[in-house]
Formats: sequence, structure tokens, C-alpha cells
Amino acid sequence: MRDIDQTLNDALAQEERALLARIDQDPGHIAQATALFTGKTGWVSVVLMITQSVLFVAGVWAGWRFFAATDVLSALHWGLPAAVLLIMALMIKLALWPVMQTNRLLLSLKRLELLLVRSRQT
Repeated sequence: MRDIDQTLNDALAQEERALLARIDQDPGHIAQATALFTGKTGWVSVVLMITQSVLFVAGVWAGWRFFAATDVLSALHWGLPAAVLLIMALMIKLALWPVMQTNRLLLSLKRLELLLVRSRQT
């Protein structure tokens, strides 16, 4: 029975070391951004990014028409929608940053939890 307990403790220690090595450092910005598209809520991020891209392209197109306008009324006709579309695209993109921060905090909490469990075992 004692050998089984020792084997189990050794296996858990190896698994903890592997997990700590994997989450030892914070992932880079690109890795955090791509992680938004995985998991249970990844589809929401995909929909938001598609919407953001469509709004951005429409805003750039309307901005192009704004700068090509020859009279004031035409410039207003294209300039205001261009500004609104570009601001909307920016706001949607900025809405994903808190999710990245939440993921970083969850990773730090997991790391802290593992360290606490490890300190209690010794």
C-alpha cells in the first residue's frame, strides 16, 4: 500500500512540474489574442472580429468617398458614416481586451493554486 501511495505522489509531482513548466511564463500578446478564438466562447470572438472587419472596411470605403467629395453636403454624407463606422470597429476590437486580461488573471490564479497545493504537500 505504501508503494502505491509513493508512486501516486511521484506521478502527481511530475504532472505538477510539467504543468508549472507549461504555465511558468505569461504568454505573449499574439498568443493571448489567438487564445480568444478557442474555448467555449471562441465563436463569440470570431463573430465580433468578422463584424469588426466588415465595419472597418465599410468605414474605410466611406472615408475614401469622403475625401473624394467635391462639395460640402457630399462630404458630410460620407464623412459622418465613415467616422461612426470606424469608431464602432474600434470599440468592438477594444471590447476583446478585457477578455485577454481575464485569461491572464485566470492563468495566474491557476499558477498560485498549484503553488499552494505544492507547498501543502511538502
